[in-house]
Amino acid sequence: MTRDNVLNALGFAPEQATILKFKAELYQAVLKHARKYSPKQLQLILAEPQPRVSELLNGKIANKSVDRLLYYAGRLGIEAKARFPRTNKKIVLRELAAAAQ
Repeated sequence: MTRDNVLNALGFAPEQATILKFKAELYQAVLKHARKYSPKQLQLILAEPQPRVSELLNGKIANKSVDRLLYYAGRLGIEAKARFPRTNKKIVLRELAAAAQ
């Protein structure tokens, strides 16, 4: 089962699923690079106090915005690149059909 299917099965709207998927992928990239450093080094690199670094390392990102994760990526020297393939045209067609009624 793909991440999209899981999010759909959990009842997330397509637009919410897109945001959550992007955030999860961004977090994974940040975490991959953050794990190369000690928590003390990350405090300096990310300019964050120990509790925020601990949250990041322990996957507590519900209170972290995409902007904050992008900030962390930049501080870690990660160039963030987004891809925007259109994978589900049915959603657009469904919205248009609903609006036409």
